[in-house]
Amino acid sequence: MTGQGRIAVVAGTRPEVIKLAPVVRRLGDDAEVVLTGQHHDPELLGQHLGSALPDTPVSMLAPLLEGSHRVGLWADQLTHRFRRVRPSAVVVQGDTDSVVAGAMAARAVGVPIVHVEAGLRSHDLSMPEEVNRRYLALVADVHCAPTFENERNLLAEGVGGDRILVTGNTIVEAVRESRRADVTDVDRWLPPGIPRGEYVLATIHRPENTDHETALRRALTGLAELDVPVVLAAHPRTRAAIERSGCSRLAARLVVRTPPDHGLFLTLAEHARLVVSDSGGVQEESTVLGFPLVTVRRNTERPESLAAGFNRLVTPLDDLGAVANAMLRDPNLRERLRRQPSPYGDGHASDRIAQICRDGVLPAWTAA
Repeated sequence: MTGQGRIAVVAGTRPEVIKLAPVVRRLGDDAEVVLTGQHHDPELLGQHLGSALPDTPVSMLAPLLEGSHRVGLWADQLTHRFRRVRPSAVVVQGDTDSVVAGAMAARAVGVPIVHVEAGLRSHDLSMPEEVNRRYLALVADVHCAPTFENERNLLAEGVGGDRILVTGNTIVEAVRESRRADVTDVDRWLPPGIPRGEYVLATIHRPENTDHETALRRALTGLAELDVPVVLAAHPRTRAAIERSGCSRLAARLVVRTPPDHGLFLTLAEHARLVVSDSGGVQEESTVLGFPLVTVRRNTERPESLAAGFNRLVTPLDDLGAVANAMLRDPNLRERLRRQPSPYGDGHASDRIAQICRDGVLPAWTAA
C-alpha cells in the first residue's frame, strides 16, 4: 500500500457494492468498506452485502433522513473518520451522492481519490448524477475510465492524460462472479403459469420515471401493452410511487414482485424474452450476458451498449410498447447479441484498479 492505513472504499448504493465488490475482494486485507447508508433498505443493499463481501471489514455511517443536506453530513462524518484513521487512498465508484461525499472528505484530509467508472457523460446537467460526475472529474487524482470514449470525455474537459487509465468496467467480472447457474431459482421466483423464456423482466426506479405521475403512467402503460407477460421487479420507491400516483389498477395488469438479489436478477434476465429497465448497470450487464434490453430514459451516459446493439433507448417521445414488441418479434435478436462482444473490457478491470490502489502507478498519485 501507499500509506499506513487501509484503502477506504466508500459506497452507499446496491449498484456501488456490486461493482466495487470485485475490487474489494482483490484488495483483500488492504481494504475497508465504509457505507453511507444511501440505500438503507435491506431489499436493496442488505441482501447483497453479506454474499459479496463476507470477509471484509464494513462500517456504516450514522443513518440520515433523505434531504439535500445529506451529502455534507456524510462528508463531515467521513472527514472525522479519515482524520482519526487516515486511509492510504479513498475509492469511490460512479455518480451518486455517496461518491461526492467520499471525495469531499478525501480532499479535506489530503488523501488520494480513485474514481472508478470515470468519464461517463449524459451531457444533461438537469440530472444530479451528471453534476456529480463533473465534480469528480475536477477533484479525483486517478480516473479509472471503463472505455476509450469515457477517456475522451475526460480529456475534452481538461483532465490530464497522466491521470486517466482505461481499465474496462468492473461490471464484467461482477456479472461473471454473481451469476447463478441454478435455473430452479428462476422457476421458484416466477409466479405459477409463467415459464422460463416466456416473460419480460422489468425494473423501473429512477426519479424521472417514478416522481411524476405522467411518466410513471407512460411506463406502466407501455409495459401493459406487451405481447408476453411482464414481471416487474419493483423497487421500494417504485411501489410507493405506484400507490402515491394512483396507478395500482394499471400495475395490476403486470406481475409485481419484490426485487431479487443480484445473482438471481442476472439469471432471470438471461431467461427473459426481453428486459425493460431504466438502470445504468443493467445497460452494462446486457452486454456481458447478451440479453436484449429496452432502456426507458431521456438519455443515457452509456452509449456503448446502444452502439453495440444490445440496448434500445426509449425516450418520452417514443412508444415503449411498439419498440419492445418489435424486439420481441425479432426471432434472431438474441442469437445475434450472444455473438457480439461486450464493449466494457476483458474482465480484468478490478485487477488493474486494485494495482492502482496499492501501488499508485500513475504520476497523479499525490498524497499529502
